[in-house]
Amino acid sequence: MGKIVVLVFLTFSLHAKSNVYEDVCVKCHRYQPAVLEKMFMLYLKTYSVELGFKLSLKEYLQNPTEEKSLIGSAFIRNFSVKDPSDLNETQLDEAIDYYWELYNPKNNLK
Repeated sequence: MGKIVVLVFLTFSLHAKSNVYEDVCVKCHRYQPAVLEKMFMLYLKTYSVELGFKLSLKEYLQNPTEEKSLIGSAFIRNFSVKDPSDLNETQLDEAIDYYWELYNPKNNLK
């Protein structure tokens, strides 16, 4: 019985986290050429460890600049640097955690 309760809790927890990611991040990136999975791989290649990945992404989202951007100058010339995120600390952490879990290659190894 306890395992079922934990499983239900985790399912609801992941769904709640996905709302911020799906409602804010995916909503905006859906219409841009920068695919979220490719951006994930670029951040992973650059920062390689989870903590560095998450901290650098959060710093960029809170205060985006061309110098911090990994996407490239051609993209920035066409679309400019994004505005700072309107998400609060908690929402930003949840969205980044969900993003990490969604595309982390280790989660797809069998």
